[in-house]
Amino acid sequence: MIFERVTLLTGKLPEMRLFYTDTLGFEPVGRGDDYFTIQAGNTALTFTSASQGQEPNYHFAFNVPENKFVEAKSWAVSKTPLIQEDGDDEVYFTSWNAHSVYFEDPSGNIVELIARHNLPCATGHSFTVQDIIGVSEVGIVATEVISMVNKLHDSGLPNWREIDEDFSPVGDEYGLMIVVRKDREWFFSNHKNAHFYPVEVTVAGGKTYKFLQQDQLLQG
Repeated sequence: MIFERVTLLTGKLPEMRLFYTDTLGFEPVGRGDDYFTIQAGNTALTFTSASQGQEPNYHFAFNVPENKFVEAKSWAVSKTPLIQEDGDDEVYFTSWNAHSVYFEDPSGNIVELIARHNLPCATGHSFTVQDIIGVSEVGIVATEVISMVNKLHDSGLPNWREIDEDFSPVGDEYGLMIVVRKDREWFFSNHKNAHFYPVEVTVAGGKTYKFLQQDQLLQG
């Protein structure tokens, strides 16, 4: 499942635009008074202004070439501090065969760079921001994880790994909706708990998934 478009809210639109375009160097592909869009590999990632007083934050991940984790980490370190947990600033997920690092953006989003070693996505040149393959994970916060996972199953999406009442990824390694229980602590987040904020995702083939209210899934 490839995420062609992801739309998230932010309470810090000017700071976010500078961070993603100037600091990280993503290509800007759209801009208005209340939004901006960058191109991150396969994904057009849009941040839209939240209502006044709201400070939404999410977890999402970018896939990087599976053989470029060390270079991608060095690139990230040169741009922004990495999040540390128990003294470590990276993690290897044995069951996923993947390496990850994490950082926060100005909105407090937990942003992950993940090299999935099972994917045939190696490159032979030095890593740059243009080598980011796309958004590969978007956190979806639900009161009851299994209920939301079942709604996604009914829409035609497969589970990836076993269903768990706290954390269940849906999709595949190119694109995963990470369904987590409300108030569960995000991994590598400086102890930040998961709260629901609206998300819209369009996948290859044109199908759109809208999570506009807690525990609600709309399709288009």
